[in-house]
Amino acid sequence: MLSGFGILQNSFTDKFLNFLEQLNPFELPHTSFVTDLAIIMILAAIVTLAFFKIKQPLIVGYLFVGMLIGPLSPLWTWFLPDSKSMFDDIEGIGILSDISALNLFAEIGVILLLFVIGIEFPYAKIRSIGKVAIGIGSIGLFSTLGVIFYLSNAIGFNFMDSLFIAAALSVSSTAIILKILVDSGRIKKESSVLVLGILIVEDVVAVILIASLESIALVGSISIESVLVISLVATGLIIGTFTIGTKIVPPLIDKVARAENKEILLLSVLGVCFGYALFANIVGLSVAIGAFLAGVLIAESKSSEVSKIISGPIKDMFVAIFFVSVGALMDIGQIQNYILVAIILISITVIMKFSSNLLGNFIFKQNTPDALRSAFVLAAPRGEFSIVIVKVGVDLGVISSFLFPLVGIICIITAFISPFLFHLGDKIIAKLQNDK
Repeated sequence: MLSGFGILQNSFTDKFLNFLEQLNPFELPHTSFVTDLAIIMILAAIVTLAFFKIKQPLIVGYLFVGMLIGPLSPLWTWFLPDSKSMFDDIEGIGILSDISALNLFAEIGVILLLFVIGIEFPYAKIRSIGKVAIGIGSIGLFSTLGVIFYLSNAIGFNFMDSLFIAAALSVSSTAIILKILVDSGRIKKESSVLVLGILIVEDVVAVILIASLESIALVGSISIESVLVISLVATGLIIGTFTIGTKIVPPLIDKVARAENKEILLLSVLGVCFGYALFANIVGLSVAIGAFLAGVLIAESKSSEVSKIISGPIKDMFVAIFFVSVGALMDIGQIQNYILVAIILISITVIMKFSSNLLGNFIFKQNTPDALRSAFVLAAPRGEFSIVIVKVGVDLGVISSFLFPLVGIICIITAFISPFLFHLGDKIIAKLQNDK
């Protein structure tokens, strides 16, 4: 018969062993919302530090980690050959496996990402975009879109796949380009001002593209009637935002700000963000365009800088959650089947983006150094909008599932090659100037 001490010791040992078993990442309560959120935040913190140290875009790190630890990652089948039978009762395999939670994280991330992008674009700034930036941006974006659409059709993609992949690859990554310009000390240069103008044009067009693609996807083909309807609705929402909205929302936000309570201001700003996203969804548009326009309205207030500062940390958190979640939803198990396609698309996209932007610069009579510099900067990086556009297609169920990881791989590769293209442009420009 065991003594009281022996019973206590055995009980403690059993509890300790049970605790150790719970620490096993494969035995975590995968259906727990809190578990997946905790894992994402821990990994996002590690990735942020690691990629900051190696001076690489954080977006790349988030996507990469998500791909490795998500439920569709081949990593788990390599380590666990019998994993399918072990995890029959859950939605996926891996450290992150609650697919419904991942989709929820990604949806919130999209709204907050587009909202904060909108805060960067007050109406006055959008209106002041020069004809040069609009012209060059439009030539670069739509030329690339048309060629990628034709190429995708030629290599066997169906209509919807071709349309979404073309739209995704035609938009440059503002986040990655801004990082390159800041790191190089060029952010205030005249050529950088032109690049920023072009990026504004591309971001605004991307938001409109998302709304248009949703309409086309619901019909199943390009219908003049449906495109006309969605264009009218989108135009009505945009005009209403810049006329009625700017007279109502900014004064209200300024009135809230006068209370000098950051908590109230934050809740009011987020209320505008999600309320406008909901309104856009109700009228048949994307939550993304609603969130973007909400950001534009906040930008019109006198308290826009304060709003941006207090909402920034929440945006950073959910942007990290968004990209890790999106990476986790990508099935890279069949990457060997489409890596060649990725390389082809990257090559054509870079060539088209470079040449069409260079052409646009020459059409609008920009000097050769500035023309070359902006063409090299805009040539490669694909990022936030590329992911958002493809996710719209996946959520609607109108495009092939392999496009998701395909675009993810393209974003990662183009982010890595972007700094090299930037420095190559500098060398070519320096050589041309020395030869004169």
